[in-house]
Amino acid sequence: MAPALTSRDGVFVLDLGADENRFTPEWIAAVDAHLDTAEKGAPAALVTTGGGRFYSNGLDLERLGAHLEEYDSYLGRVEGLVARLLTFPMPTVAALPGHAFGFGALLALAHDFRIMREDRGYFCLPEVDLGLPFRPGMVALLRAELPPQTVVEATTTGRRYGGAEALDARIVQATGGLEALTGTAVAHAAGLLGKDGPTVGGIKRELFRDAVALLGGGAR
Repeated sequence: MAPALTSRDGVFVLDLGADENRFTPEWIAAVDAHLDTAEKGAPAALVTTGGGRFYSNGLDLERLGAHLEEYDSYLGRVEGLVARLLTFPMPTVAALPGHAFGFGALLALAHDFRIMREDRGYFCLPEVDLGLPFRPGMVALLRAELPPQTVVEATTTGRRYGGAEALDARIVQATGGLEALTGTAVAHAAGLLGKDGPTVGGIKRELFRDAVALLGGGAR
């Protein structure tokens, strides 16, 4: 299932898809198009989630391995999407129904708030086990969103955090059951409706100035 945008209680709900939701060029384009639609509806709020057992499994490593000549341009598009969410001009909540790995985890961190399924799924930065370096923008985002010791542990060990562990490490702000996960996220986002979009976006651009610059922009 491709990414799909709906509205619920005045909140935009962006379902990232029902498979691994990897950052293929087509997937990035679809998500960007839905964000364009949501942004035109401001003032509003946005919830992102997944329709299967993944929030997002991150980079399309198979495609990347087959097209190394596209490495820089591809990573630029990925980081641009993360930066766009980080500075999105409305309140944002990520509802994680399952695994968030690599750049999927970073996409979740680019939201204002995160709610994770309590009984299944992991938040994980596996780069250390894949032999992949963390790019400067990735590190800046991690430092901006997570406690220092969590950054060290998550990046140097590749630890898989379940819901309770992610809550203890202050990666997420709440956990819940699968059936109520999206509804809880929508209710939280609905409580933030009415915020002025340009003001919200401006605050985020200032708060995350260093991360956004290193991620390559993102604001449109």
